[in-house]
Amino acid sequence: MTDIINLNDTLPLPPQPAGSSPALTATLVQDEQRISFWPQHFGSIPQWITLEPHIFAWMDRLCADYHGGIWQFYMLSNGGSFMAPETNGDTDDKWALFNTMNGNGGELSAEAAGIAVCLMTYSHHAMRTECDAMTEHYYRLRDYALNHAECSAIMHIID
Repeated sequence: MTDIINLNDTLPLPPQPAGSSPALTATLVQDEQRISFWPQHFGSIPQWITLEPHIFAWMDRLCADYHGGIWQFYMLSNGGSFMAPETNGDTDDKWALFNTMNGNGGELSAEAAGIAVCLMTYSHHAMRTECDAMTEHYYRLRDYALNHAECSAIMHIID
């Protein structure tokens, strides 16, 4: 004899309280791990070797004051990753970004500026390569951006 389950007799699951999922966090990649950052996270993606120079190019395109420099690499707790320009010590220097393609601009922290240019790069690379793994990288970083203190500024830049 088979047990028959009446779905009408089951109780719905209670809604999850807001903020019940663990917050996404970013962890700075240590200097000795930088050499493996790109192949570890993007090695299966076609033309992954071009990602870093494309990120620099997007920053150059969006920020008139950008003239190169050291960038920090970050890993996200959801498996994502990104890079951001290094800050000047303890200062809260902002980067002025302006996207001529949508007319939006803003003053962003180094981390937020890095997130914005990485999202632009990841999106374009995903479209260019039609690679699902690259699309996943975009959405992991976007999830982090959506909970970032500067979410509004990031989203206006990439819109």
